[in-house]
Amino acid sequence: MTSVLSLIAAETKAPLTGADVERARRALDAAKAHADAPVWLSPDEACDIHFEGAAGDVLAGLRAELSDRPIDVNVVSQDFRRKRLLLADMDSTLIEQECIDELAAEIGLGQDVAAITERAMRGEIAFEPALRERVILLKGISPEIAAKLLAERITIMPGAKVLVATMRAFGAYSALVSGGFTIFAGPVGQQIGFDEHRANMLVAEGGAFTGAVAEPILGRAAKEEALLDLTARLKLDPRETLAVGDGANDLGMIRLAGLGVAYRAKPAVRAEADAALDHADLAGVLFLQGYRRDEFVLSPAGE
Repeated sequence: MTSVLSLIAAETKAPLTGADVERARRALDAAKAHADAPVWLSPDEACDIHFEGAAGDVLAGLRAELSDRPIDVNVVSQDFRRKRLLLADMDSTLIEQECIDELAAEIGLGQDVAAITERAMRGEIAFEPALRERVILLKGISPEIAAKLLAERITIMPGAKVLVATMRAFGAYSALVSGGFTIFAGPVGQQIGFDEHRANMLVAEGGAFTGAVAEPILGRAAKEEALLDLTARLKLDPRETLAVGDGANDLGMIRLAGLGVAYRAKPAVRAEADAALDHADLAGVLFLQGYRRDEFVLSPAGE
């Protein structure tokens, strides 16, 4: 089976150079992989090298060889490379914040809630009880605060809009699947350009949150179910699916997807994902699929 060595640099850190690519080629030679000539997807930014060989054996050596450079080094399959379904987490993936932490900060509990969030995302505690524990602390907050946070503090992750716009332009379906809340997922999904969104609902009565979240909670299992549901509904081969996320509750869909991408992720997620992006922005997910920079599509709102 032909595999593809994907080299992606972060534009804001340092360019991908010919010397970097040559180092990678030498590492492939040392691993006795039969490599083709490099294919540049974007000058100074992304390059593919197709090769024949044991992908798992090659990857560790390649990452070690280029560990001194801000380059994302991954090996992906050439088969079904361009995906037809994208599932993406929201908090710390599509946006640069954790919405529940921002809500808690409004009542002076940001650090307390953020500590629980971090443990849940690392997989140290179960997601569902951790969410209930944090939501209780939001009791009494007005739902109107969400609009203020969206306007003033919630920022879209670089590359998110071009990722979704490009995949949709080439026929893919996109779903935002979040363990966060619909009051954020709806506007964020619309702003980025997703076809649909799924998230948890905060219960409100009398103009204030009650401290409860509607059951059942959309957690790790629900994200897996969303992937399976959409794969069946769209009549796709499972290899045509892609999932991207950063936390432990994303692991199920990342494992099930044809390409599971850990984006600036927690160590446990990075260790099990098919590919990891630690330096490039979300547009790097397009390079992993073999898109060239000149194929990128800006969303109607721009990137």
